[in-house]
Amino acid sequence: MTPLARLLIGSQFAFNVGFFAVLPYLADHLGGTLGLGGAMVGLVLGLRTFSQQGLFVVGGALTDRYGPRPVVLVGCALRVAGFCWLAVAASAGAVIGAVVLVGFAAALFSPAVESEIAREALRVERSGGLRRTRTLARFSAGGQAGALLGPVIGTLLLYGGGDGAFRTACLVGAAVFVLVLGAQLWLMPRGGGGGGTPSAGGGVRAAGSGSVRAAGRLVLGNRRFLLLALAYASYLLAYNQLYLALPAELDRATGSQAALGWLFALSSVLVVCGSAPLERLAAARLSRTGMVRAGLLLISGAFGATAVLRELPGVAAAVAFTVLLTLGQMLVLPATRALLPDLVDEHRLGLFTGALSSLSGLAVLTAGAPVGALLDLGGALPWLVLGAVPLLAVGCVPHGAERSEAVKVAA
Repeated sequence: MTPLARLLIGSQFAFNVGFFAVLPYLADHLGGTLGLGGAMVGLVLGLRTFSQQGLFVVGGALTDRYGPRPVVLVGCALRVAGFCWLAVAASAGAVIGAVVLVGFAAALFSPAVESEIAREALRVERSGGLRRTRTLARFSAGGQAGALLGPVIGTLLLYGGGDGAFRTACLVGAAVFVLVLGAQLWLMPRGGGGGGTPSAGGGVRAAGSGSVRAAGRLVLGNRRFLLLALAYASYLLAYNQLYLALPAELDRATGSQAALGWLFALSSVLVVCGSAPLERLAAARLSRTGMVRAGLLLISGAFGATAVLRELPGVAAAVAFTVLLTLGQMLVLPATRALLPDLVDEHRLGLFTGALSSLSGLAVLTAGAPVGALLDLGGALPWLVLGAVPLLAVGCVPHGAERSEAVKVAA
């Protein structure tokens, strides 16, 4: 891998370590230590999600205009400030301000890093190096490794409880982002990415950058991108069932959610250890479009298998769901990122990377209440209906600009 690819993968790993060392324990801190009511806790968590996922398109557009370096640096600085603020926040207003700042920081950092790793993967592939899906699979594995390690660090920091434990976790998380900020400041090339022309400020001004309305027309006028966003939204909706449908299934099957943490760990280990071998196997037989479609079929199969296996005692259905869903994710996520440069102008890759997350997140938010009501029906029907969504989305995946001959890659 190139030094830039290693920097971006390492940054994604560290970013997730710092994030997951704190955020999984936020709800308990809000309701326990601060004594906020359930409605306020839900509002705070919802605002954090919106300020992050909903504003990805803003971070992506800024990346196209100024290049990834300044956007990543500002995102890291805001995340440090947000976690330090969250460490001392003692009122609902202060907590809301802190979590919105934490979310907006990710809305800057993530699309900048994701669009730049896609560009770097494309450059490496064009120069005869690794397939772009291989580089992007390693990026996904790095992020998942951080998501696996972060909660362990958070648990160790919070062990024993006490009012100061969450504050310590926040400050440790902030320290991680200081390290990421330093690494980016030292190693990230100046004026890199974006693909546009240098601006007066030394960044990158993307070709055709203009008003919000113009950006919206550009996104909504790209039919193939919208089809990919629809397919990606179906994946994201299915993946979110790890947090909604899977706990409900464990409650039904075992009377508790004690196995949930182990299943999350299983999912993370599969991604960390299996992303590269699965990419190598799939890329030898499938195009990037084919990889996305195969991943959606696996995800659909996860729901179908659960509908059948849930009649068995124990956690067999939950394990099957977790494994098949994770295998599908390991195909869909890197292949979607690799397919995106085939569908959009490289100069606007940041905008479309952000729009992909924002549009998909909006779709999942809209579907949240209906899915919850569907799961309340019980039985196999909800699983079959949810499994039909990625199955139908298979037909939405557009073809990329792929050559018929295989790309020669380094081992």
